[in-house]
Amino acid sequence: MLTCFIIIFVILFCGFYFAKTSKEMPKNWYELKTELRYQYIGLVGLIHDFTYRSRDRVALYKQPGRVAVITGGNRGIGLRIVEKLLACDITVIMGVREPASAEAAVTSVVDLTSSGGELICEPLDIGDLTSVKKFAEKVKARYNKVDLLINNAGIMFAPFKLTADGFESHIATNYLGHFLLTHLLLPELKAAGEAGKNARIVNISSCVNLIGRINYNDINGLKHYYPGTAYSQSKLAQILATRHLQTRLDAQSAHVQVNAVHPGIVDTDLFEHSATTYVPFVKKLLFKNPEQGSRTVVLAAIDPKLEGKGGTYLSNGGLGQMHSDAKDPAKCEKLFKFSCELLKIEDFGNGKI
Repeated sequence: MLTCFIIIFVILFCGFYFAKTSKEMPKNWYELKTELRYQYIGLVGLIHDFTYRSRDRVALYKQPGRVAVITGGNRGIGLRIVEKLLACDITVIMGVREPASAEAAVTSVVDLTSSGGELICEPLDIGDLTSVKKFAEKVKARYNKVDLLINNAGIMFAPFKLTADGFESHIATNYLGHFLLTHLLLPELKAAGEAGKNARIVNISSCVNLIGRINYNDINGLKHYYPGTAYSQSKLAQILATRHLQTRLDAQSAHVQVNAVHPGIVDTDLFEHSATTYVPFVKKLLFKNPEQGSRTVVLAAIDPKLEGKGGTYLSNGGLGQMHSDAKDPAKCEKLFKFSCELLKIEDFGNGKI
């Protein structure tokens, strides 16, 4: 009996240890509770990925003349998103830290001579608001219409860091930078949309939105910082903003739709700060690969069946489960207004700052 108990304990402990969001052990009850909640959500996410794997598909079709803007795209899910967009003959503008290496990464998987689209790589640090403004200016100078905006770049479980603008790195990179970019490019998106063929915005979120909480009193986590908490807050913020932005667009009768997407639990470099790096074979076995992770993102960007169905949260080719706050219009509006105040945006969507 004691032997069985010890074996079970060892198995459970190993499972907990190697699935942690951090390489360090929790230091208090709050951190332990956060880890346990993450592991529960992660397990549910893996089951969802497995259960709906047959539904997780996207049909590619030629769309010459369309322009897509994507943040990131030089590795992981983003690279496979770019690959699919180019296969549709869509011109892709990538905002990346290192344009030359990003172009090399894309050309290693895509024969650009066979695509009717064009690849354009521009410098962008999405966590730096000045960089976001410069990138948006370059896009606007080149194109007066943008059909797709895919807010893809992100970080996960990173150590505490404040950006040059004074924001915690997760909320800055995953959310605020994309919020600003959307504001700056919205006139071009509205110009591209037409009746029956909306321009589309896709925000890449995560299933951990379910355990997120917006800490309005300490958005940067200065009083108590834990990477998992910062990450889930940023992913919940993406969904709340998605929901309210669609409400605003509908009120304006704009031909633009915005969706949030959970790509699945995917084996990418995003996990570099987590303990899962100690067991890479487990990730290879249980997690999606980047190509699989890109499917629902591209589905949200181009699938005709989703036309007019903005404001939704998608996972594995269908609707996903959102945090209860995302179903409350007042809470979505509160976060949206708070974000505008942080970024000093007076009239969201006018493309000016």
